[in-house]
Amino acid sequence: MFNSRHPRLSKRGRLWGLCILLLYTNPLSCLANFSQAKELIYKIKEGLPRGTFIGAIGVDLNLDFSVDPPFIFSLAQKKVSEQYVNLNNTTGELYTSATEIDRETLCADNLEGQGCVLSLDVFVLPQQYFQLVKVKILIEDVNDNRPKFPTDEITMSVPENAPINARYAVEQSAVDPDLGPHGVQTYWLVNDFGTFTLDVEENEGGELTPFLIVTEALDRETQAEYITDIIAEDGGTPPLLGAATLKIVITDVNDNCPQFKESQINVTLHGNTTKGVHLARLHAFDPDLGANAQISYAYSERVPRDTRSLFHLDKITGVIKLAGKIDTGTATFYKLTVLATGPGCIPAVATVTVHIIKVVTGPPTVIPRYIAPEKDGVITIKESEPAFSPIAFFTVKNIDKNQRVDCYLEGPGPFRLSPYQLFKNEYLLETTEPLDFERTQEYDLILVANSTRGIVIKTFLKVQVLDENDNAPVFQQSLVEISVEENNPPNTFLTQLQASDQDSESRGEVLYLLGGDAPGIFVVDRVTGILTVATSLDREEKETYRFIVRAVDQGTPRREAIATVVVTVQDRNDNSPRFINKDFTFFVPENFPGYGEIGVLSVTDADAGENGWVALSILNGSDIFMIDTGRGALRAKTSLDREQQGTYQLWIEAVDGGEPALSSVTMVTVLLLDVNDNPPIVLFPQSNQSYMLVLPNTVPGTSITEVYAVDKDTGMNAVIAYSIIKRKGGEPGSFAIDPETGNITLKRELSNRGLYSLLVKVSDHGQPEPLYSTVMVNFFVNETVSNESYIQSLLTREADIEVEERPWYIGQMAEGPERYEPFPCQPVLIALSVTCLGLFFLVVTLTSYICCRRFKKNRMKRSEVEIPLKIQNDSMQVVNRKLRQISNI
Repeated sequence: MFNSRHPRLSKRGRLWGLCILLLYTNPLSCLANFSQAKELIYKIKEGLPRGTFIGAIGVDLNLDFSVDPPFIFSLAQKKVSEQYVNLNNTTGELYTSATEIDRETLCADNLEGQGCVLSLDVFVLPQQYFQLVKVKILIEDVNDNRPKFPTDEITMSVPENAPINARYAVEQSAVDPDLGPHGVQTYWLVNDFGTFTLDVEENEGGELTPFLIVTEALDRETQAEYITDIIAEDGGTPPLLGAATLKIVITDVNDNCPQFKESQINVTLHGNTTKGVHLARLHAFDPDLGANAQISYAYSERVPRDTRSLFHLDKITGVIKLAGKIDTGTATFYKLTVLATGPGCIPAVATVTVHIIKVVTGPPTVIPRYIAPEKDGVITIKESEPAFSPIAFFTVKNIDKNQRVDCYLEGPGPFRLSPYQLFKNEYLLETTEPLDFERTQEYDLILVANSTRGIVIKTFLKVQVLDENDNAPVFQQSLVEISVEENNPPNTFLTQLQASDQDSESRGEVLYLLGGDAPGIFVVDRVTGILTVATSLDREEKETYRFIVRAVDQGTPRREAIATVVVTVQDRNDNSPRFINKDFTFFVPENFPGYGEIGVLSVTDADAGENGWVALSILNGSDIFMIDTGRGALRAKTSLDREQQGTYQLWIEAVDGGEPALSSVTMVTVLLLDVNDNPPIVLFPQSNQSYMLVLPNTVPGTSITEVYAVDKDTGMNAVIAYSIIKRKGGEPGSFAIDPETGNITLKRELSNRGLYSLLVKVSDHGQPEPLYSTVMVNFFVNETVSNESYIQSLLTREADIEVEERPWYIGQMAEGPERYEPFPCQPVLIALSVTCLGLFFLVVTLTSYICCRRFKKNRMKRSEVEIPLKIQNDSMQVVNRKLRQISNI
């Protein structure tokens, strides 16, 4: 019982029993496969996509998958392991999971020499097969990282006297997280200017350091800096590159010495010149920078000490002033040797010769009094000062009665020296127009006093113009027109705005700002003026953007300029033609004339230009229909017949003129409206020569037969009405026809045997005029049909047929509770009735006479033909069954 119910347990019990039996001989023989921990090693590359096969644990362990129960494989730490791998619990196959394995992230703390290992613990279950499998997945490096410099700009300083082949280490070397050959392998310069080159050295740890090598002599005064890009290249295939801007600054070395602009200066001085007069200004230039360009002025040792005391030399500015009283009795001229000395340089030499003019009564003297700020003979004035601003007063003294002194200015500039009207020998120096720092920054003036005795006195002045924020920035273009294609990528460069300010220092620094009307999608860099658009533009949403850009300086008060930016979004063919309706349905009457307009297909395309031009074409049915591309009008080439085909379904394609072209398709249904162009067709009876046998004893009210007709039209055009319009034989009103069904019913007893004929009109209800057909319905009244030829002869004879007095509807309506009154005027009706009755009696009399004569003739013929009228009982039963059946149809 146990084995039959649980065959698996029985099999498992036998297996464990065998193990217990063998336990005494080899205790580890049965459990050896399950108790030992196994280790499997797989290698994969980093960055593999999801679902990449890693290895099959069950296959690699040589497990027998036919055992029952089957093996189950499970990860010990699922949260950690399943982040990178997926394990098939049934087969033991390992695959990569949704998260790509990045070696640099997974093993961020590993040293370069160590491998990257993902360790997994896999359990083999159920319990009787239990194993712990150690799985190690070696993650191999791929070249998926570019070299990267720690900064985007590397600045190096190289002295201008650096010898050729001098080496300077680039400390900010690039870093590549990849290993081995995938790491940084070399460096190179985009532009070496023919002056530099790069060398790469490898230290004991394997790190590469680039060295900048000077290959040509440097001169800071010729070029102060070099800017290029340094490229780090790894060893991948293809190699990946990293770049940074390398700025090489050439530092100054004192390799230049001062030089005088003028090495020989002559000065004329009167013997009675007042102490403190400005005699000359020496100027030396050193192209070096900073401390290397500092110049000090000093007299040569050859200049006697008392001369140095008489003529004071400012060691910083080089200004020579009269420091004492001149003794005209001892000397007529002085030779002053001035040295300009720089650090570590041989002094430059200039000679100032002072000629002394003896004055018996004493020469005139010019005494300056400054209104504008003055220091060391340098007058400063703001450029914002208006015209005719006073600068200084000059007073001429020590003038004899017989002596006249004329004063005037020498030197360019908007200045004038004029006698002051209120006082004698007083002169006012003033400006003649506003000064402009941006045009001229300083002026050298000479005040000349010339006496009638030939004495000339010169006073040197230097006027410096102080800059003010009197210039607003100026855009190069006041209207900036930009074109950009729609669907551009985000942060697309549009243009670089450029504005200049003639002011100096911070007053001339320009910042760029967007105006308040600028949409938020546009961004301008405040310093560089680079204008970008942050998002993708859509011409169909907006084609033109117009806004203001401001250029603002840093002066006080701030000044600004504005420019108008117009961004035009150029069209791309990114919109398919679009039909106004999803599909179209047109109703057209049949027999519509050929090339008539059935309907108009409205289609639009949001694009512009050729991208928005739309052409229409018919994909099916082009042999019947055509389309007018200009208006989108659908036309039929020929007249259409609804009875042949009532519905047409066309597929219309709209294609724009873009490159590549875009298209859309719509379905057009053309429904033909019925026109009453088909008369009814009588299907029964099939001919005017057919007839039906009717027994003389047929009871009135019996349905004899029916007229059946169809009309190919539809609607009211196919609604059929039946009416009897003529008769032959019998009395009027013997038979009636249902106007709707065509069912013919006997109304009176049949007193005479023979042929009865009814002319039935089958008419539709079409508009504007109904169409009709006629059919002859023949009844042969007798007990049997014994002579076919005789009946056919009766059918072929032509005779007059009386016309029914009333239309079909008159009789039907008369049977109802209300009778039809065709004329509302009673007197007229009475008169017409009397007239009609008279005519009616006349017609009846003539008809009766004619019928009597014909009746006699027919009777004579019947007797000749001898129609048997006796019918056996069996034959009567057959006739009764076929009484309503159709004969000869």
